[in-house]
Amino acid sequence: MTTFAIVHGAGDVGWSWHLVAAALEAKGHTAIAPDLPTEDETKDLADWASTVVAALPSTEDVIVVGHSFGGLVAPLVAAQINAKALVHVTAMLPKPGETPGDWWEKTGYEDSGLEDQFWHDVPPELAAESQKRERAMSEHAMGIPWPLDAMPDVPTHFILCTNDRFFPPAFMRRVVADRLGIEPVELAAGHCAQLSKPEELATLLARYAN
Repeated sequence: MTTFAIVHGAGDVGWSWHLVAAALEAKGHTAIAPDLPTEDETKDLADWASTVVAALPSTEDVIVVGHSFGGLVAPLVAAQINAKALVHVTAMLPKPGETPGDWWEKTGYEDSGLEDQFWHDVPPELAAESQKRERAMSEHAMGIPWPLDAMPDVPTHFILCTNDRFFPPAFMRRVVADRLGIEPVELAAGHCAQLSKPEELATLLARYAN
C-alpha cells in the first residue's frame, strides 16, 4: 500500500482532492491532502512542506504529488522523506534560487486569454464549491528563493493536462522539457483535473505505485 501525499495549488485546499483520494483508497492506497498555511505571512514554502510531512502517517512508501503551485512545494517534501516518487500534475517546476514570484517571467509564461481558466470542465456543483473554498496567498512566500540546490534524486513524472487554459499544453511541454528533461504523460483535462477527471487521474497516479 502506497501513501500519496498531495500538495494542493495556490489559493486552494485539500478538499479539492477528495475525489482522487477516494479513488486511490478504492485501489488499496492511502491519500492525505492537508490544507497548507498559504495565508500566513510568517510562513514560506519550507513551512508548507513541513505541514505535509507532519500529516503523513509514515514516511515509508510515499509518492508526493504536486498540483499547480504545489509543484514548488512537492519537491521539498520528497527531499525530506526520500520519497518513492514525485509526480507533478500541470505544475510549476522550480529552479534553484528562483523565487515563486519570478517563475512567470523566467519561464516565459503568457496568459492564454481564455475565459474560465480553472473550472471550465468541472461539474458546476463542484466548481461552485471549489470557488467558495478559495483562499488568499502569502506575499512573503512569493519573494523567497526556492531553497534546494537541485530537484530531489527520486523518480519524477509529469502529468500534462491537454485542455488546461491556465498552463496551456504548448507552454507546459516546453517547461517540462527544459526543467525536467522528460516526456510528460498526457490527460485530457483542464487545470483542475482532480475535480473534472478524478478517476482518470487516480488511475494514472496509481500506476506509479505499481
